[in-house]
Amino acid sequence: MEAWAEMFSAFLTSRGVTEPYTDADYYAHVDGRPRTHGVRELLASRSITIPEGSSDDPVDQPEGSETIAGLGNRKNARVLEKIRRDGIAPYPGTVTYLDALPSSARLAIVSSSRNAEEVLSGAGLLDRFEVIVDGNVASRESLPGKPAPDTFLRAADLLGCDSHDAVVYEDAVSGVRAGAAGGFGAVVGVDRGAGHEALADAGADRVVSDLEELAPASSAEGTTGAPHQTTQQTPSEEQS
Repeated sequence: MEAWAEMFSAFLTSRGVTEPYTDADYYAHVDGRPRTHGVRELLASRSITIPEGSSDDPVDQPEGSETIAGLGNRKNARVLEKIRRDGIAPYPGTVTYLDALPSSARLAIVSSSRNAEEVLSGAGLLDRFEVIVDGNVASRESLPGKPAPDTFLRAADLLGCDSHDAVVYEDAVSGVRAGAAGGFGAVVGVDRGAGHEALADAGADRVVSDLEELAPASSAEGTTGAPHQTTQQTPSEEQS
């Protein structure tokens, strides 16, 4: 979230926009969406239109000539800098929950971010997941991003299970909507700031504040074959 705030705040100031960028903007316009979608949505909320640009647009575009892709790349450069400089500490409750899962559980990460593998590696969790469907996979396979269910369905397919036999864990409203649209066995919303009510309204079957709340019952209930989305605490973002 921090990298988004830094990038948007600087850009909006340069455009003379007096309405500040806030955490509420992140959850309303950015959270869970592919990077360029988040940029486009936020700018639209401020009635700003700029060119789309291309994926290789530089991060240091001159003021007044920015593109949506360039701003997204600018944010991403800040994220990677923070990850490599500061490392990543995962939410303790997420690790507790992962530790409580039965050894037969098969796990996938579904993320709009193109940095998912680096984030997981930095958090020491990469070896917990046998499947990663991230922004790179979505682009390569032309999968629409959340709230479309396609990336979750692709993860279930790669795990070799039907969506009805899998559980989605999500902290973004768009991700909960994707899980609900995909016909998954259950969708668990994890409120990291999106709000319990918003996640429930989006289709979550249950909303918790931390995955640790589910840990005592996880082994008894069973989650074999479930694609899990677990949120890492990075200095800046969840998965964009």
